[in-house]
Amino acid sequence: MTIRENYEQWLKDFAGDAETVRELEAIRDDEKELEDRFYTELSFGTAGMRGVLGAGMNRMNKYNVRRATKGLAGYLLEKLEEAKRGVVIAYDSRRCSPEFAKDTALTLCAEGVPAFLFDALRPVPVLSYAVRHLHAIAGVVITASHNPPQYNGYKVYGEDGAQVGPEAAEGITRVIRATKYTDCVLMDEQEALDKGLLKIIGNKEVDDDYIAQIKTLSINPDLLRTEGSKLNIVYTPLHGSGNVPVRRLLKEIGLTNVAVVKEQEMPDPNFSTIKVPNPEDPGAYEMAFSLAAKVGANVIFATDPDCDRLGVAVKDGQGEWHLLTGNDIGCVLLHYILSSRKKAGNLPKDGAAVKSIVSTSLANRICESFGISIFETLTGFKFIGEKIQQFMDKGDHTFLFGFEESYGFLSSTFVRDKDGVNASLLVSEVACACMAEGITFYDRMQQIFREYGYYIENVVSTTLPGKDGLTRMKEIMSGLRSQPPKEIAGLKVTAVRDYLSGIRTENGREEPTGLPKSDVLYFELEGGCWVCVRPSGTEPKIKLYVNTNAAEKDDAEKLNAALCEASKALMS
Repeated sequence: MTIRENYEQWLKDFAGDAETVRELEAIRDDEKELEDRFYTELSFGTAGMRGVLGAGMNRMNKYNVRRATKGLAGYLLEKLEEAKRGVVIAYDSRRCSPEFAKDTALTLCAEGVPAFLFDALRPVPVLSYAVRHLHAIAGVVITASHNPPQYNGYKVYGEDGAQVGPEAAEGITRVIRATKYTDCVLMDEQEALDKGLLKIIGNKEVDDDYIAQIKTLSINPDLLRTEGSKLNIVYTPLHGSGNVPVRRLLKEIGLTNVAVVKEQEMPDPNFSTIKVPNPEDPGAYEMAFSLAAKVGANVIFATDPDCDRLGVAVKDGQGEWHLLTGNDIGCVLLHYILSSRKKAGNLPKDGAAVKSIVSTSLANRICESFGISIFETLTGFKFIGEKIQQFMDKGDHTFLFGFEESYGFLSSTFVRDKDGVNASLLVSEVACACMAEGITFYDRMQQIFREYGYYIENVVSTTLPGKDGLTRMKEIMSGLRSQPPKEIAGLKVTAVRDYLSGIRTENGREEPTGLPKSDVLYFELEGGCWVCVRPSGTEPKIKLYVNTNAAEKDDAEKLNAALCEASKALMS
């Protein structure tokens, strides 16, 4: 069907929905808007689906949510009896999240699949935990993570508590494509409750167990008891779902000096105090810095709307604030876990850490120094969750820590996604350990750099929205595959990893990458530096990840700046 035919079909199918009809009629003569909304369906992949809210095939709306859910139900029902274990559903503070969550539950019920629906917003890690805790067959969370307010999304989790992998995503997509929008119906809510198909999860069924389990992740609880009263924290949930569990956790481990940014404490789907609810964005910390000055805080925590990521700012010895990168936080936590367990004599010989391919190579150096294995996965925490399950199935490694450069951290196996609550515990404990030594968290990071070398990482993003942007991204990746650079900023390309073909090429020799196929190119450079090119799976962007290292900080920074500038030419 043409774009115009798709548009007219929507007007026909949803003629009884006055709001949808009004929105679509308002764009009848806007060819560009019609194209963006109707040139394709909102794609469903391993990250589920995510998009701008609005009417249309390529928008997040209740009809796409219902269709995706019917597709999920059809896929699960292929497993017959297992589908009766039900699906857990959570949501965050975004626009339409409660409504989409309820539609998801009632669509499942209409298909005969039980639904466990949380009674209020919950973080992603609680959803991941709940799937395993309740022995459900799957989970769904309504969230668009750190995207701007006009976005929402739909993420699907498997029975292991991790986001579904490529095989399951393809299976769900197959059923979705065979499903008409008009075939999707909702069961009456009261009927669903009466039949026992809809079950509401209150405060006690999951939350208490989750918090109790998180507290077991403390490496040295005595540090929290002896030093915790001295730690002064400012916390901002950035209007999201972290407010209750993060504050509860900090209180229960004995951290009493926690000041919350009141203006950002309560859920707000408009995220009205910030440009984007992203703990990677320095602008998200303005109110937190102001409050920190008033209360004399020495560390700031910020979680994104679904509380799977934690951002951290710390003071140095001169009282200056530093916003840490995800790589900084991940490496400090990794080093703390390994060094503390080695000191205590309980560092397992089969211990393993896991990180994404675009995360810092400093982690590899740290693990090597402790004799610990480190595994790399494609971007997406689902692959780290998948690796944890492989360790447990084979019994060949003990999972110790996993992280991504995009502020995702995990040290548990009972959650299979990045966990901002888990990370809050670990960062607090490291801060207490540093105070016990008379140094700052920032000092600890500098100690690690001096020991292993200075590693600098940057991400260069190019936004390419709409149909033309998608075409351009494909052209860029195709061009780089056919003619990969021989050098970047004067550094020789020593090897090329093409994760789409699954081949790593070095000096004409080919070997498998060992990872699933993905549209990613990774250029290994001399001196251990690298550049990775990756179209985003959730935003209309193509990203360049640039990683450099040197014995001195200035040298690493200059090299990184040169590589970033040269790498931009790869996008032209």
